Amino acid sequence: MLDDLALFIAIVEAGSLTQAAARLDLPTSTLTRRLQRLERELGCRLLHRSARRMTPTPEGWQYYERSRPLVHSLQQAVEQLDDSLRDVKGLLRVLAPINLANGVFADAWSGFLSRYPEVRLELQLSNQTQDLYARHADLAIRTGEQPDSQLQQRRLGEVEVRLVASPSYLRERPPPATPADLRRHDVVVAEPLTLWSFRHRRSGERFELSPAGRLRVNDLGLAVDAARKAMGILMCPLNVCQHGLANGDLVEVMADWRLPSRAVYAVWPQQRYLPARVRALVEHLAAFATDQPLLRAADDPAGEGMTGML
Repeated sequence: MLDDLALFIAIVEAGSLTQAAARLDLPTSTLTRRLQRLERELGCRLLHRSARRMTPTPEGWQYYERSRPLVHSLQQAVEQLDDSLRDVKGLLRVLAPINLANGVFADAWSGFLSRYPEVRLELQLSNQTQDLYARHADLAIRTGEQPDSQLQQRRLGEVEVRLVASPSYLRERPPPATPADLRRHDVVVAEPLTLWSFRHRRSGERFELSPAGRLRVNDLGLAVDAARKAMGILMCPLNVCQHGLANGDLVEVMADWRLPSRAVYAVWPQQRYLPARVRALVEHLAAFATDQPLLRAADDPAGEGMTGML
């Protein structure tokens, strides 16, 4: 009925069926049939018909005056929605972990905004998993497998995980050779990395440990700083501890034992038509990630991932 109402308004504004049919690129017979159907549904005559012109009846004028603003408003809303689905512009709200957003992906945001000047980007950073729907967000970056069926996802890569400690800490006590040895050491636990899963590189032996930790924090930056200050051994994603490893503040511990890498995903709410700005950012992040050594896919014979946020 809504489509027929829009046709009725077009006929009134055109002044005749012939002109309305030409504007809408429809056969005159189709307009006549649909106009008659609308009149039957409403139970009244809407137009006086003459050889050259059609004028509204009193009921037709009343119906036209009340319906025209509604139909035009709806048409504008549809046009704006079409623009949103087609054009890369408007507000784009993204959720992301602090250490990934201002670390590996730090240059991705400026590059995206430079490429799409009509986009406004709002980054909401947190080391906790935030609800996309509650935050009214368009996209989130997350780590670990994503089982939520309400979300679509695009794998961006994965980050290796290392066991590290400061040289000064290791000078004071014998370095651990096996995961069991960690029970006799001070450890720093960075949430959500609370389950430490190991696999020996050669033998394939597996070992799991849930350390209490001398220090337990929910921020990886603070955890790395604590490890640098000899407060204990830390399990940490390579993208966060690589600087400490490079300058000698940290060294790798138990290199023969591998820790599962952490997959990195872009996720967004399931919807039939994805706005162009979201599609553009997903593609931009995927292309950006391919050039980042710390995000390149790594061989993980353990076949495991760890859920949580970097």
